[in-house]
Amino acid sequence: MRHVPPPAEELALLDHELARLDARRLQLLSRRAWLVNVLRAPAAPSPPPAPLPRPATARPYAPAAAPAHGTQNVLLVLGGLLLTVAAIAFTLFSWGEMGIAGRSAVLSLVTAGALVAPGPLLRRGLPSTAEAVAALALVLTVLDAVALHAVAAPDTDGVAFSAAASAVLVAVWTLYGLLLGGLRTPLPAAVVAGQLPLVLTAWAAGASTAGFGWALLATAAADVAVATWGRGLAVKATAYAGAVVTGTVSMALGLGLSVSAGGASEAVGPGALLLAGAVVAVAAAWRAPEATAVLGGAVGGLAAVAAVGGVPAAGLPWDRVVVVYLLCGAALPAVLWFRVPRPVVRGALGASAAVVAGAVLWAAPVVAAVLLGPASMTAGVWSGAPEGLRSVPGLTVPWPDASAPLVLAVAAALLAALCPRWPRALPRKGPRVAAAAGAVVLGWAAVMALLAVADAPYAVAVGVELLLVAGLLAAAVRRAADAVAVTCLVCALAGAVSVGLLGLASEPATYAVCGSLAVLSAGSATGSRVPAVRSALACAAVLCATALACAVGASLGWSAPHTAPLLLVVTAATVLFGARSRVPGVAEPVELAGAFAAVAAVALAVTDAPFLALVLGLCGVLAAATALRPERRRVAGYPASALFVAAAWVRLAASGVTDPEAYTLPVSVAAFAVGHLRRRRDPAASSWVAYGPALSLTMVPSLVVAWSDPHWLRPLLLGAAALVVTLAGARLRLRAPLVLGGSVLALDGLHELAPHVVQVFDALPRWAPPALAGLLLLAVGATYEQRLRDARRVRESFGRMR
Repeated sequence: MRHVPPPAEELALLDHELARLDARRLQLLSRRAWLVNVLRAPAAPSPPPAPLPRPATARPYAPAAAPAHGTQNVLLVLGGLLLTVAAIAFTLFSWGEMGIAGRSAVLSLVTAGALVAPGPLLRRGLPSTAEAVAALALVLTVLDAVALHAVAAPDTDGVAFSAAASAVLVAVWTLYGLLLGGLRTPLPAAVVAGQLPLVLTAWAAGASTAGFGWALLATAAADVAVATWGRGLAVKATAYAGAVVTGTVSMALGLGLSVSAGGASEAVGPGALLLAGAVVAVAAAWRAPEATAVLGGAVGGLAAVAAVGGVPAAGLPWDRVVVVYLLCGAALPAVLWFRVPRPVVRGALGASAAVVAGAVLWAAPVVAAVLLGPASMTAGVWSGAPEGLRSVPGLTVPWPDASAPLVLAVAAALLAALCPRWPRALPRKGPRVAAAAGAVVLGWAAVMALLAVADAPYAVAVGVELLLVAGLLAAAVRRAADAVAVTCLVCALAGAVSVGLLGLASEPATYAVCGSLAVLSAGSATGSRVPAVRSALACAAVLCATALACAVGASLGWSAPHTAPLLLVVTAATVLFGARSRVPGVAEPVELAGAFAAVAAVALAVTDAPFLALVLGLCGVLAAATALRPERRRVAGYPASALFVAAAWVRLAASGVTDPEAYTLPVSVAAFAVGHLRRRRDPAASSWVAYGPALSLTMVPSLVVAWSDPHWLRPLLLGAAALVVTLAGARLRLRAPLVLGGSVLALDGLHELAPHVVQVFDALPRWAPPALAGLLLLAVGATYEQRLRDARRVRESFGRMR
């Protein structure tokens, strides 16, 4: 057995282990600091520090000193910032105190010196100092441009001058960065400055929104060129960021102009801008890394859809606009036939999927109304068939023309067409199966939406929906257990529920629909080779038969309690099927569906006590018949006993019996004798099966009557009997007498003590009950471990009982 030390010894061991870990961490940090210094100053390496002794106790953690190189960078950055602030202050506030010659000489000398200094610093091996001076030089060139405008050209338009100055600065910084290749700041700074010239030029020229869009797009194209052929990670990252920002703004402007265009002629210009943006996005994605290429392909595909679809969609109603954009999005998979990099293809397919998904979501409310609208028929069963499908009370969505079914049909055709070509983009079977399943769903939804949009006559709508259910069930039965088969089954079940609710409008339709669905479900369950599909369809057949039984009762004019026994005919059929069936995995679901029919029968009969007793008795008979099978004995035996006892109780209550013992005691004695014989033949039998029905048949009705009995004799006799039963159960180690007797004894005692307890609580001050509850909780908390062990022992002792 594993030794568990006492808490004090274990705490000392933990402290010792933590101290050892801290000492080892200090050793590793010291060694790391020495290695960093050696790598940064290889000419004069210092000897390695001696290893620290391993202390016996923990020491406070002292972090290593900051490396000298990091301190140098911090000082250089602070110095550069201070010089920049000083230069700006000099330019803005001290400029007017000097003459023109002095001012020009000072700025020229300082700028020239700052531009020249990084070269010698790089040759002397001081790259950080060179970077700081170069950054100062770039800021000084901007200040030179500001000073030049203020002195040499004060009357020039500030925006136009800024455009020209930014272009000159881009050229100067680019040349400077190329000449001094060791500097990392000038070239990214030139890329940042390159975002301004064209935009400022468009501003100075008073360009329109389209003009700004073209200027931004040209800037994005230049950024893409720099990101593609430029050198250095910083330059490429800066150029990509600039391309994303300027390209996004440009295409947003183009999309806004395209959507708000009043006609096709007005949409041509924005369409050209969007199409050019698509070309730029694809060009950026052509040689980019995989993630960037996928994003570029998606952006290019969406821009192309907006460009091509915006021209014919201009001025059309919104439902027609959706169709136009959907058709353009459906054409994007044509990229599979061209030699395009695979990541770009995936991005274009993603854009197509986004457009199609948006259109499908737009049409989804129509399908949801068709499926869920018939639920309103439950409020007026057999009130008369409507003339058309739109007359169903629940179908109250605003109906578009023919757009919704057309959208769904196009989406289904696109997915079906992509299935054979999908390996070109994703060489896996999963996406192809998913596309086929999506095509099934969208095709079924298109037909359902067409029925509603066309306002099909009631009989035609019911017939078409039944045919759809039959076709989907046939497809689900013939296929193997894959996503397509599951999709067909789910769509068939959803359609069956919808058409079943729709059939409630008239009596003939109810019989026709429920009968057809029952036959279709049973036949498909028989022909299926997949156990899950077979079980689901068998349960559906049982539920349809249950609905038919309810319809028969309603046709005969019977009330709900009188109809309840008809539902038990279905339950009896499932019991017989379970006993005779040799098909694995089907009997259990069918019997569960039959149990659901029995529960429905009890719910129907709950308002009439005599019929409720009859239904409970019949349910007990069916449960007992199920328990005759050895594999069902444990599952159905207990419910059978409970149902018989409940039937007896309900029958006594329905008959107005005030002394139930005269009726229950003889039955309890007989049941007790039968249980005793069972225990003698099979000592391993549970006491719940042997004595539970006999005890509960008498004690529970007596307890119910005793709670409303104002006299003392019945509670006294019941308490004495419960005490005897409890002691007998504890002595003979039988669970059922112990639990039932103890429960009845406790409830009976509570009934007798309740008035006195109420008087005591009324006499106590208001603070006393919370105080007592708090003391009880403290006591339980203080002895929690002991109480837990006691409860565990009680549970183990209780588990050993029969």
